[in-house]
Amino acid sequence: MKVDPLSLIRRKRKPMGISAILLPFTECGEIDWSAFRAHLVRTRAAGLTPAVNMDTGYAHLIDETTRRAVLDTSRAALGGEMFIAGVFVGDRPGDAFNLDAYARGIDDIHSRGGTPIIFQSFGLTQLEADGLIESYRAIARRAPRFLAFELGQMFAPFGRIYSLEAYGELLKIPECYGAKHSSLSRELEWQRLILRNGQRPDFLVLSGNDLAIDMIMYGSDYLLGLSTFAPDVFAKRDALWHEGDAAFYELNDLLQYLGCFTFRDPVPAYKHSAAQFLKLRGWLACDATHPQSPSRPESDRAVLEEIRHGIAKWN
Repeated sequence: MKVDPLSLIRRKRKPMGISAILLPFTECGEIDWSAFRAHLVRTRAAGLTPAVNMDTGYAHLIDETTRRAVLDTSRAALGGEMFIAGVFVGDRPGDAFNLDAYARGIDDIHSRGGTPIIFQSFGLTQLEADGLIESYRAIARRAPRFLAFELGQMFAPFGRIYSLEAYGELLKIPECYGAKHSSLSRELEWQRLILRNGQRPDFLVLSGNDLAIDMIMYGSDYLLGLSTFAPDVFAKRDALWHEGDAAFYELNDLLQYLGCFTFRDPVPAYKHSAAQFLKLRGWLACDATHPQSPSRPESDRAVLEEIRHGIAKWN
């Protein structure tokens, strides 16, 4: 598909921002529930929709009991406000698609007032095109409203970026009202926007490209881990784009600098960067992460402090 990016630019458009919430930890290796609740409320107050049990919430490292505790805490903290939650099915290469496991995750989220986003799994992504789409139709029979998720293998071994043909079939499932796209490819995301614009304009193309956060200019909405560093500043940036204010570009550049620095290899260590940054902002007492998650060097703090100082004037 040939792409003319300039033809896609949508000026003065209000993007929908979904922020993948960091699950903070204490020095003792326990979840800091108080800080988690505060960040949920802070994100919602900024105008972004919180997303929990995502990669920023260590969805692949926590157990079912913890996932449910996250859901319960989110419902209580947000007081009925909308939130997104990941449905993660841990399986192995060669395992069959486990609809029952997905259904249990969906039911857990629905019973707490959340909207599910369907993580991929080995059983799902190993399917051929027809079986893949039929599996999403089966999910739709259990979830009257859900988001899908395309994930590049640089993020997870079970990830898969679908063909445009398969993506077009996904658009035909009415219960699926959007999909997060995490290939880190502008061109692939532009192609999905073109397909969406022609086939189903209300479908949300949710950018997961933390290295190209300006994709909102072309009609993408977003579900980013980077926004958990500064949900208030992301909301300000979004408002500037909506208002047609040229200051958008300056603020976007600063946030992109933050993204390029913190999402460098090894990419999963960005969660430690987030904890470091939130501590510098006075929003966390501790910048510990899940014990199995990689960390960043102490020297990063000086760069993060420089960026924190830069965004302070935008608060």
